[in-house]
Amino acid sequence: MDDGSLLNLQKAAREHAYSIPLDQINVADGMLFKNDTHWPYFERLRKEAPVHLQKEHEFGPYWSITKYNDIMAVDTNHEAFTSEPAITIAEPDADFQLPMFIAMDPPKHDAQRKTVSPAVAPPNLALMAPIIRERAAGILDSLPIGEEFDWVDKVSIELTTMTLATLFDFPWEDRRKLTYWSDLITAPRPQEGDAVPMAEDGVTPMDEQYWRGELFKMVEYFMVLWHERAKKPGNDLISMLAHGESTKNMDTMEFMGNLILLIVGGNDTTRNTMTASVYAMAKLFPEQNRILRANHNLIPNMVSETIRWQTPLAHMRRNATRDVEINGTTIPKGDKVIMWYVSGNRDDEVIERPNEYWIERPNVRRHLSFGFGIHRCVGNRLAELQLQIIWEEILKRFPEIHVTGEPTRVQSAFVKGYDKLPVVIPRRA
Repeated sequence: MDDGSLLNLQKAAREHAYSIPLDQINVADGMLFKNDTHWPYFERLRKEAPVHLQKEHEFGPYWSITKYNDIMAVDTNHEAFTSEPAITIAEPDADFQLPMFIAMDPPKHDAQRKTVSPAVAPPNLALMAPIIRERAAGILDSLPIGEEFDWVDKVSIELTTMTLATLFDFPWEDRRKLTYWSDLITAPRPQEGDAVPMAEDGVTPMDEQYWRGELFKMVEYFMVLWHERAKKPGNDLISMLAHGESTKNMDTMEFMGNLILLIVGGNDTTRNTMTASVYAMAKLFPEQNRILRANHNLIPNMVSETIRWQTPLAHMRRNATRDVEINGTTIPKGDKVIMWYVSGNRDDEVIERPNEYWIERPNVRRHLSFGFGIHRCVGNRLAELQLQIIWEEILKRFPEIHVTGEPTRVQSAFVKGYDKLPVVIPRRA
């Protein structure tokens, strides 16, 4: 899609968002995110219906919470808003329940989270930093100069997959399986009339039965590692799960659920923020690029601003455990509540100039992208570390990166991401 087509699409979306009745606004439509046209719908909800009931949806009715302070009120009150049974809008299939600690309440949540948190604690990050830097340098030094390539595949996926493989102590030659499983997990399940995604072989149509089968293959692969680490533990996530009191006796479905959480949390979100940083700096906000290149001390600020501006997970779900009032509206017990982080991060009542990408922003870490309360992202410091290191290494090497076209975005109202971003690194004169 060229710039002109994108502008026309966004103009049409703005007209539509403000012309339809409020009760017809469905911000959980993945195509809005694929086309980057969700913004005016959230803007209108923040202004006119910040606690908004969508009565009819394929996954049942849901409340949208779209303002920063209201999201904080929900996110920090796990007693009134439970994360069970799921963190996404879709209801778990009755015959395919996937327990995971992010979708649990205390005390089980706390015990399982504590089991894996040492992997991303400061002492381990200090050990990982030089490894990440060496890999980032190797990736950047291998890029073609003067030729167009896909930044998502060559850089963002490669570095985050390498890091995730290290956390799992995963067989190096098979590390792209982690990428495949991450994409498999977050891909929208095909509906009637949709193009059917392909399986890992690129040929087999991925229907529901095949999708489940691939996830069981993932569990089988990890079970081999589990049994190895049960006998000879290391300092990796599988060893921690195999020896943790709260995780060592998980059944197959709970093991699968926690693998899904760790794979998506450790891969998808960081890689999409990494891509967003290049897209923002090299194409949309060139003056911010110049500011950063003149002052490398702003890299940590730039990292936090990118995480806010991109918001790699658009939403998280909760369910009301009792009747609860939010911003003057009563949400009945049992109702589904969606915290739209992507909207709260653009709330102009809390965040100054929210639609701008501003790396010198005051209070730049004041964003919702990692969540708050007991479910705050356990790997947030690792995500920031990878982004900081890749930009430190970029600035050492490349005076310019040119984005040569609009990115291809993911069709998902949950993972706000990119499939492709075409770029060229110019040859030096």
